Order: sequence, then structure tokens, then C-alpha cells
Amino acid sequence: MSGKEKSQTIDVLIEKLAELKEQRSVAGRDADERAERRDRINEQVHTLRDEGQNLRTKRDEINEEVKKLKPQRSASASKIREKVAELRNISQERKAILGDKPPRSYQSLKNELEDVDWKVQTTSHTLQEDKEMMAQVKQLETQLSVYRKLEKASKKASELRGQLNVLRNEHESCHQKITTLAQRSQELHKNMLEKVEEAKKKKKEADDMHKHFLEARAKLDPLQDEITVVSVQLLQLRKGLQEAEQKHKKESEDSLRQTIEERAKEKLKRGEKLDRKSTRLNSS
Repeated sequence: MSGKEKSQTIDVLIEKLAELKEQRSVAGRDADERAERRDRINEQVHTLRDEGQNLRTKRDEINEEVKKLKPQRSASASKIREKVAELRNISQERKAILGDKPPRSYQSLKNELEDVDWKVQTTSHTLQEDKEMMAQVKQLETQLSVYRKLEKASKKASELRGQLNVLRNEHESCHQKITTLAQRSQELHKNMLEKVEEAKKKKKEADDMHKHFLEARAKLDPLQDEITVVSVQLLQLRKGLQEAEQKHKKESEDSLRQTIEERAKEKLKRGEKLDRKSTRLNSS
């Protein structure tokens, strides 16, 4: 290959090397951009996972509170059933007592009993009259006892109703709290699942971006290999061209030196005197 051809080839290789370096630069920027996007998406994934875990923790805390409240609600419901059963028994007992209720009022019977007691204590009477009055007292006391039993049953029923109201209010309050907490737990669970699903989508997006990053990076190695090959070719051509130029320069100098020497010899043969000009390499 002539020196001109080598120079032309070097120019072509220089241009090719510049193109390859530009392609490598573009591919490198593309890979870097994909890596940055992948890393940003992975940060979003980590954030979503942390948010999902926080939601899970809150949900579990609420579920634990609900778990503690349910036995309380069950206990109050059991007490309510017990009190309802007691109240039903009292109602049946009162109903049975009502069957024995005297036709006369409580106050009427009480007044009569007081009158009889007064007669017993303040008047004289025969043995027969005494027996009759004692029988009358017993009868009045029996009838009054029915009213006392009714009063006792009514009082017990009233107490039970009061206790039932308290228990029902406690039960309703506990139930409402459980319901509210359960709804909140469901909301948190739903939000947690949304975060998990979103994190999965983002993770897939990050994995796809990493795949594209690897593809972009894969383009760099062949380009670098080609750049190395072209660079070596350039180096070899430049070295060869330099050596050829040096060889040509040396051959030119040798040829000129030989020419000067021959001219000098001819002058000497002719008996001419040699001057500095005739011995210089650049002399004609």
C-alpha cells in the first residue's frame, strides 16, 4: 500500500473511529438514563412496600383490639341473656301471684287489719270473739302478703330492667366499637392490597427497565471492541506511514550524499578545489 493510500485509509479510519465513539457515547447515555429510571422506579417500589407494611401493621393492631373486644361483647351478651331469663321468671312468678290477688285493694285490707288489731288491743272480748278476730287477722295477713309478693316481684323486675338497660348500652357500645374498628381494618386491608399491587406493577416496570439497561449496555462491548480494532489499525498505519516517511527521507539523504560525493570526486579528478558549497547535502 502506497503512502497516499495509507493516508487515505487513515482518514477513513479516523472518521469511522469518530462515528464509533459517538455511537458509544449515545449508547452509554442511553444505558445511564435507563439505569437512572430503573433506580427511581425501585425507590418507588421500596416506598410502596414500606407504606404497605405500615398499613399492615395498623390493620393488625386494630384486629388485635377487635380480638380483645369480642370476648367482652360475648360476656355482656351472656349477661343480658341471664338477666332476660331472670326477668322472664319474675314475670311468670308475678303472673302466678296475680292469680291469687284479692278482689279488695291493698289499702282497704290494711285499714281493716289495723282496725281489728286496735279492737284486739283496746277492747275486751270473749274467747270465741278472740278466735274469730285472730282468724280474721290471719286471713287479712294472707291477702296482704299477696300484695307484698307482688310489690317484691315488681321491684325485682324494675331492678332487672335497669340492669338490662345498662348491659344493653354496654353491649351496644362495644358492638359499635367493634363494627367501627372492623370497617377501619377492612379499609386498611384494601389500601394495603392496593399498595402491594401497585408495588408489583412498579417492580415489573423496574425489571423491564433493567432488561433494557442490560440491552443498552450490551451494545457498548461490541462498539468498544470495534473502537479498539480501528484504533489498533490506525496506530499500525500511522506507524507504518511514519516508518515509510523516515525510510524515504533516509533514502533521499543517502542518494543526495552519494551525488555530492560523486561530484566531489569528479572535481578532484579535474584538479579543482573543493569548497563548502560543493560538499553540502542540499547542494545541486
